[in-house]
Amino acid sequence: MAANIDYEVPTWNQIYDMLLSQAQKIQRQNYKPDVIVAIARGGLVPARILTDLLETPQLATIQIEFYTGINQTRQQPTLKQTLAAQITGKKALLVDDIADTGESLKLAKTHLQQQGALEIKTATLYQKPQSTTTPDFYEKQTSHWVVFPWDTKETLRKIIQRQQGKRALNQEVAKLVKAGLPKQLAEKILKDMQ
Repeated sequence: MAANIDYEVPTWNQIYDMLLSQAQKIQRQNYKPDVIVAIARGGLVPARILTDLLETPQLATIQIEFYTGINQTRQQPTLKQTLAAQITGKKALLVDDIADTGESLKLAKTHLQQQGALEIKTATLYQKPQSTTTPDFYEKQTSHWVVFPWDTKETLRKIIQRQQGKRALNQEVAKLVKAGLPKQLAEKILKDMQ
């Protein structure tokens, strides 16, 4: 199964450049959100950066659980933490790192509508072709498994759990390194997990 997965490993600088581009697109459309809502956990870092770039000081979070492993999900996403902020009558920008299946974005958007948001736009760094939801703003489309800097150890842990033997693990880690994960970082994290 793992041999069929291709990876994409964006750097912090690439992510920041993507968010700069995204902020400019949002501003060109004259969308000025009152609040930025991060879907935790993946949307936390992009949402925080967008609060700075868009000069939107209010940041709120909701938490949705969906993935159990690489390319493995539950039947449906689950809302684990509801929105604590008051958004009735406000414009919201809903942020996640990737629209993979689109199901988390759908659930989150429905939740914000139920909380009385006046208008909701969605933003992700990546969008996958199979996503049932197309974000209003996204920077790149990919069919690869994206390994963000904020989930590198989690990805490596899931690869270890899935592999049958040291050789298969080494092959999978080599694919990650080829995709852009620094070899020294991979070695350091793997050593830390032993």
